[in-house]
Amino acid sequence: MTASARAHINLGAIRKNFQLIKALEPRARTMAVVKGNAYGHGLIRAAEVLSDADSLAVARLSEIKQLRDAGIDQPVVLLGGVVTSADLDEAVKLDAALCVHSEVQLQWLEAFAGSQFDVWLKVDTGMNRLGFSTKEAPDAIARLQACKSVATLRIMSHFANADDRQDPMTLDQIERFRDVTTHFGGDLSIANSAGLFGFDAALNVFERAADAGRLWIRPGIALYGVSPLSDATAAELGLYPAMTFASRLLEVKQLQAGDRVGYGGEWQTQQDTKLGVVAAGYGDGYARYMPTGTPVLVNGREVPVVGNISMDLTTVDLGPDATDAVGDKAVLWGENLPVEKIARIAGIAAYQLVTGVIHREAPVFIDHQ
Repeated sequence: MTASARAHINLGAIRKNFQLIKALEPRARTMAVVKGNAYGHGLIRAAEVLSDADSLAVARLSEIKQLRDAGIDQPVVLLGGVVTSADLDEAVKLDAALCVHSEVQLQWLEAFAGSQFDVWLKVDTGMNRLGFSTKEAPDAIARLQACKSVATLRIMSHFANADDRQDPMTLDQIERFRDVTTHFGGDLSIANSAGLFGFDAALNVFERAADAGRLWIRPGIALYGVSPLSDATAAELGLYPAMTFASRLLEVKQLQAGDRVGYGGEWQTQQDTKLGVVAAGYGDGYARYMPTGTPVLVNGREVPVVGNISMDLTTVDLGPDATDAVGDKAVLWGENLPVEKIARIAGIAAYQLVTGVIHREAPVFIDHQ
């Protein structure tokens, strides 16, 4: 059976990206983020490739269970922490390290008996999402240090806008994090993918922690060859895109000038041309709001999407002189068509595209070095 829309994942690219990222700060330990099915790249296969990471990180207990069931015994950090006190029992079974970002989570740990956890205290340095405020953090640190359920305490924060290298907010967050952790002797983590590539020099304020082996980097999207910066592509950063999302032409048909295409007939051809129908749509993760003009790569050339995206189909204008045929490959992003480019045209984040692939067809995993 010939597959239609599916992701082709180059595990060798993930391996290369990991090595490149490690080289940015060789003294640091690495927490490789594999949440969201490894950003759409396959949780288990990605984790296997990232076996040299000091830790993995996920968002859900169910993701840790998948890893453990697959025989992966690396340390795994639960980034959001537990949602109920009962989750602590499951976290013990799964040997999970916990993030603690709220008073109620702290209270649950203080009341928990019988086991100890490695804990990351999350400090909110300006994102205003999860984490103790910088004013609350000293008390939370003291309580966790005294908590019998805590084996090791570490501290992390998260950048809100490090993808924009011109935004001073990131420098402010670095300073706030430094203020909170100046007298803390444990491990620290603040550098996500964008922080590593956009503000690596600013992270020198944690030089002492790096020298002592207490600094952790926390790459996510960059591991998969997607740029974390708004003003640079993956290739410009030296990263290797790991996902090619591709399908095939299901139909090639002749259109006459004035013909309308797709639901609502919103696109009308101005000349005689050939229409290609690609076997991919929003049911596969190719977003409904991809605008007319979004490029698709057919036989090595970019052709524009025309008309509205359907659940299973996307139509492209192949041009009047096209010689493309049914069965020819159509690349939606990846191979010679950066996902960042598609995301910019669609007005969304590249994160959303790669994590949004539905995988109706099982991914194809390759390992090109």
